[in-house]
Amino acid sequence: MKYQIKQQDKFKFIEVGSGEPLVLLHGLFGALSNFRDLIDYFSTRFRVVVPMLPLFELDIFHTTVGGLAKFVHRFIDARGYNNVHLLGNSLGGHVGLVYILKHPEKIKTLTLTGSSGLFESGMGDSYPKRGNKDYIRKKTELTFYDPAMATDELVNEVFEITNNRIKVIKIISLAKSAIRNNLGQELTRIKQPTCLIWGKNDTITPPFVAEEFKKLIPNSELHLIDKCGHAPMMEVPEEFNVILDQFLSKHHQPVSTLA
Repeated sequence: MKYQIKQQDKFKFIEVGSGEPLVLLHGLFGALSNFRDLIDYFSTRFRVVVPMLPLFELDIFHTTVGGLAKFVHRFIDARGYNNVHLLGNSLGGHVGLVYILKHPEKIKTLTLTGSSGLFESGMGDSYPKRGNKDYIRKKTELTFYDPAMATDELVNEVFEITNNRIKVIKIISLAKSAIRNNLGQELTRIKQPTCLIWGKNDTITPPFVAEEFKKLIPNSELHLIDKCGHAPMMEVPEEFNVILDQFLSKHHQPVSTLA
């Protein structure tokens, strides 16, 4: 399904459905297509929201995990969301963690999948090799357990980004920021129910990272998915959605209906 991109002031986003907001934060090479199955599944019961994170629009000083977390704060405030169910993949999970540590009052639940924030074998310094599509394809394939998930469309998207010198500089800035911004000593402060959904074959944020998140975040549960890499919501959407549905059902206030 095609979704309309809405705009309010400087914010571009998708918003589908009604009910409590389910806000989805994409990763460094993320796109709306990453969440297509998730949006379709949950928009019957939630207001599913995907803000376009300004990965390449911020000045270089603010092109950091903290800068993106401030953007999310401004977006959630501008939209007037409360009781937010926040979900982040990869860098988006890291941004969500920084946000919830500063503004816990807005967040009802947290879901992390392949999140940075503790350790990541990232696509940082060596990743953006401009002009070499085979290299980009191999690197993109590493995101998944099944390399066939790295479709021509996806590889072309990443190739276009890495062929832009300014975007490459900002990718490196964000990747270095993620490595520097280790949250190990702060995660015990997160009190919201937290769901960790991880691919057992994630080579970017391996399963031991998920185990560490589970140990540090007090009210958390961990689900490991076999034959799955760094983006479970893309690679195994049916299994991912069932796990997330069971978690959210425990903490979701259904929209009241009139008889």
